[in-house]
Amino acid sequence: MSPRVGIGVDAHQLGPGKPLMIGLVHIPHPQGLVGHSDGDVVAHALCDALLSATGGPDLGQLFPPGDAEWKDASGARLLGVVKERLAAIGATIHNAHAVVICEAPRLAPHRDAMQSALTELLGAPVSVHATTTDHMGFTGRGEGIACQAVALVEVP
Repeated sequence: MSPRVGIGVDAHQLGPGKPLMIGLVHIPHPQGLVGHSDGDVVAHALCDALLSATGGPDLGQLFPPGDAEWKDASGARLLGVVKERLAAIGATIHNAHAVVICEAPRLAPHRDAMQSALTELLGAPVSVHATTTDHMGFTGRGEGIACQAVALVEVP
């Protein structure tokens, strides 16, 4: 077995008509993340981090945005599929970390719920931090939310 590190990045535009899901948790906010699935940037970035650690396909290859099967799919469903893929090759998730980049909403009140939900689903410790860009760029203007994630995986 050898330890491997993977990195994932995701970003989605904010828009009306969808609930805001971040880190598998519904966050009260007037806008949600626009995407083919639920737009959960934390779940998506973690999927890519886990997949990259194992040399797997990226998120778009595994869950094509035009595929009706993944329309409105939850971040929990996508992470569950990725976890199953890792288990099928004998990989073990040691831990993961995500940094959410946005001006609003404030995520500190939801951090524990996100960490608990992600840790329970993946069966490994997951930590979540948040930061702003001091009003610079698309996240700073409140046009969208981004996330960067890293995962440590033991691969046979």
